[in-house]
Amino acid sequence: MRALPWRHEVDLEPALCGAYNALGPSITPPLMSAERREMQRVMIIGQPGAGKSTLARMMGDITGLPVVHIDHIHWKAGWVERPQSEKTVLCAQVHATDKWIFEGGHSRTWPERLQRCDTLVWLDYPVARRLCRVFWRSLRHRGRTRPDLPDGCPEQVDWEFYRWIWGTRLSARSRIQDLYDNAPKDKAVYRLRNNRAVAAFLGDIRRRYH
Repeated sequence: MRALPWRHEVDLEPALCGAYNALGPSITPPLMSAERREMQRVMIIGQPGAGKSTLARMMGDITGLPVVHIDHIHWKAGWVERPQSEKTVLCAQVHATDKWIFEGGHSRTWPERLQRCDTLVWLDYPVARRLCRVFWRSLRHRGRTRPDLPDGCPEQVDWEFYRWIWGTRLSARSRIQDLYDNAPKDKAVYRLRNNRAVAAFLGDIRRRYH
């Protein structure tokens, strides 16, 4: 898909001293424009293992915006899933606030979140990379609760989860693609496909805020 003027298809390895120099003259990232307002509400999407929670925390450290992890809404202590209706209400409460970095799913609330956000970031990593990340994450945190999970949810190796990641690799990506393609033109929209693109994106935010 060809990048539209307000979209930023950051899938090339950028020059180290000029984050988006490798992207060509037709793309001007909004964070590099003085006319662009600062981020207030950021929506981060991507499939499991794409790095959403890590990116959200790093953006929160730079911007000072509060970070919301969907797993804190999805789960209660002891890996007990909340009812769908309760999750929807909790998401709406976050959407109604003035400032946030909200990472993750509960896709039935995405349209409302998209309307409220000013910045949309899609972490579009290949499934093999994501599966490896999830596996090593499980080993690294096994028996302990990750920062993006509620207390009482120790990390575990869950083979059913890996099968679900593989089984939904196409359908879930298709839903995200549709959301991305139909984002309103007043949104700053980014698609980041590798670690260097993410590093470049964060570098631009640091320059903007510091």
